[in-house]
Amino acid sequence: MFNDLIIMICVFAFLFFAIFIAFLSRYKKCPSDKILVVYGKLGHDKDGNERSSKCIHGGATFVWPVIQDYKFLDLTPMSISVDLRGALSKQNIRIDVPSRFTVGISTEPGIMQNAAERLLGLSLNEVQELTKDIILGQLRLVIATMSIEEINTDRDRFLEEVSNNVETELKKIGLRLINVNVTDINDESGYIQALGREAAAKAINDAKRMVALREKEGSIGEADAKRDQRIAVSLADSNAISGENEAKMKIADSDAQRREREAEALKRATTAEKIQKALSDAESFEAQRNAELKRAELEKATLEADVIIKVNIDKQQLEIQAEAEAEQARIRAKGEADATLARLTAEAEGNKEILIQQAEGFAKIVEAAGGDVKSAIQLLIADKIDELVKIQVEAISNLKIDKVTVWDSMGTDGQTPATANFLSGMLKSVPPLSEMFKMAGMEIPQYLGSNINEENANENIS
Repeated sequence: MFNDLIIMICVFAFLFFAIFIAFLSRYKKCPSDKILVVYGKLGHDKDGNERSSKCIHGGATFVWPVIQDYKFLDLTPMSISVDLRGALSKQNIRIDVPSRFTVGISTEPGIMQNAAERLLGLSLNEVQELTKDIILGQLRLVIATMSIEEINTDRDRFLEEVSNNVETELKKIGLRLINVNVTDINDESGYIQALGREAAAKAINDAKRMVALREKEGSIGEADAKRDQRIAVSLADSNAISGENEAKMKIADSDAQRREREAEALKRATTAEKIQKALSDAESFEAQRNAELKRAELEKATLEADVIIKVNIDKQQLEIQAEAEAEQARIRAKGEADATLARLTAEAEGNKEILIQQAEGFAKIVEAAGGDVKSAIQLLIADKIDELVKIQVEAISNLKIDKVTVWDSMGTDGQTPATANFLSGMLKSVPPLSEMFKMAGMEIPQYLGSNINEENANENIS
């Protein structure tokens, strides 16, 4: 049951959509270059008559399906060539009037209705043929009411008559006349050509007469002009001579007055120039003197400013240099003091470490000597005996004697030569080892020998 309901709903929705699309497709819009004609069941007009069609230009309307339908009428202008031959004029003279008419469907409400009733369904060629027949009839009718002279000379009136008659008839089928152009008008008897030749001959004769008249008037005018010219020239020459003489007199008077005024002006100008020059020289001298004074003051101020500025600059430079040197000396002194303190601190630390090491070594030597300090000291001196002897030998080793010449004589004792005594004295001047030990508060060990003086003293005592 539920599925049947869904199917029915879908069917109704589809039908509704199809009907809606169909209605939309029947809503017709009319372009601006066409007329939409709706025909069929349209109801009655205001007089109660059944309406045959409804015309719409530039809008849109709904066209009911089945009971109504629609078509379009094209508003594009149609150019129709009408070659009228042998039309009788008012004088019973047959003429040919080739022309071209431009027509189109009218958009006026009543005339548009006529077009829908009479042209709807016709092809373009059929509409052109129908229009051409109407134009030919009205053109013949207008030519029959006018003479050839009127048609040939007053073309505007002829075209106006044709336009009025043709447009009145075209409105009956829904058309309007846009333009009329008559290319040429001819007749079989040559009447128009004769009129043309007559008009041309008349125009030529009129032109010749006018030329002769103008030439006559020109000759007379030329003669009058020459006479007037001679009179005017003579009068002008007389007036010119008189005026010239008067002008010369006026010029002479004017020259005399000018020269007098120039002389007076030159005199005044010379006097004024001399006075002005004297004043100018005085002002120039005064200005030059003031300028020299100002320049001297300026140079003095410039020199003073240069000296003072230079002295101030030198003073500032000396102060800055002194401050810089003092600062450098302070920094250098501080650096040297720090360096000296660091060096002395390092030396003290090094000496302290050396003394500690020596003390530790000496303690070990004392311990090795069985606790006898004196023996330990003797061991240290014995260890350094080589260096002490070396030092004694070096004391006289630096004596440089390249060449020695000896004139020796015996000493005062008559036993030892003087040279031997000199060398012996030099060796005795070196402190003996026993003396060095005594200065250190020690005695030389027995294994190093005893003092010679002590041995000699002991020998003398014994």
